[in-house]
This record gives sequence, C-alpha cells and structure tokens, in this order.
Amino acid sequence: MTAADFTLHRDAFGQLVLTTQNGEEHRGVTPVRAFPIAAPDEGIALVSTEGHEVGWIEHLAALPAASGQLLEEELASREFVPEIEKITEVSSFACPSTWQVVTNRGNAVLLLKGEEDIRRLSQSRLLIADTHGIQFLIRDLGSLDRHTRKLLDRFL
Repeated sequence: MTAADFTLHRDAFGQLVLTTQNGEEHRGVTPVRAFPIAAPDEGIALVSTEGHEVGWIEHLAALPAASGQLLEEELASREFVPEIEKITEVSSFACPSTWQVVTNRGNAVLLLKGEEDIRRLSQSRLLIADTHGIQFLIRDLGSLDRHTRKLLDRFL
C-alpha cells in the first residue's frame, strides 16, 4: 500500500485514522520513522494498534498537504530529539561531566556519564545520550561555533 492508496484524518478522540481505497478503516494508527535521524522524511510505516504495518509512506513529500501535516504533528508529539546548537560550558573533561547546552528547544543541562554516550552517526553528525535517556542531536559539526567544536574535540 502506498500513499496514494489511503487517506488520513483524526477522529473525534484525536486518534489518527487510516482509510484504504476499499473503505477499510484502521483507528489509532501510529507513524514510525524507519530512519529517524539519517532520513526522517523517508520510509514511514503506519502501524495499527495491534502492531501490524497497515501503510507505508516512501516520501513524506508525496502525501497531500493535509495528510502530511497530520503525520508531522503526530510524529512531533511522539519524538523528542533536541538539536544542540551550542555548548556553553562543560564542568569537566573527565566523565561524568555536566554540559550546559543551547538546543533548538531552549537551554538544557545534560549529564554525560561516559564518552561512549557520544555516537558518531556520520562524519558530521553526532547523537549524545544523557543519563536520563534523552537523545541530543548534533546535525552538522561544521555549523557549530568554534568554542563548541573545541569542547567537543576533547570528548571525541
């Protein structure tokens, strides 16, 4: 089933409803990104409340605008991956250390318990897990200011 084979809307309870071309309805579907960091707008499964895939979206841009907006809203409510824009202070260059950061969602404090909590996703992309299980993303190392890159270099 492709994006052209179904429609999406919310019911009176705010649940996402997928309706197939033959009129079959799947209430309470959940969108799940196949590659949330590397390709967030590609490969999105629509999963039923029983855990079965009932729809597949190859590219988010291929959806009609209204359906795309519904999916974006649903995904945003489920996913919380703040992007680090700047590291303002690090308590210590030995772990554990406390980091003061500026993210796209505001200022945050994260506790890094070990260097293994910094994962390199690509040459320029990092994923940092704090002790509370929150994942922080650095989308592009090259776009960070010099001070932030210098602090990160101590841990990489």
